Amino acid sequence: MFLAQVHVTYKPSILDPQAVAIKNAMHRLNFDEVTAVQQGKYFEITLDASTADEAESQTEAICDQLLANPNMETYRYEVKELANQ
Repeated sequence: MFLAQVHVTYKPSILDPQAVAIKNAMHRLNFDEVTAVQQGKYFEITLDASTADEAESQTEAICDQLLANPNMETYRYEVKELANQ
């Protein structure tokens, strides 16, 4: 069993209005040191794969086909083997 931890965020060239609103709220709360905010989606996916390579391949396909819009978003992930349960 493997755990894939996936982070999906907008590409740098895409305006993220929610992140802009969060940054503005931080400034209103006097967190003036904040210069940029990026928000996104986080997923934890448990995979019943026989190898780490298979788990990574499945994770890549899931991200490409379902979790991320390739025109607007980018993703990164880490796959970890889970201890025997």
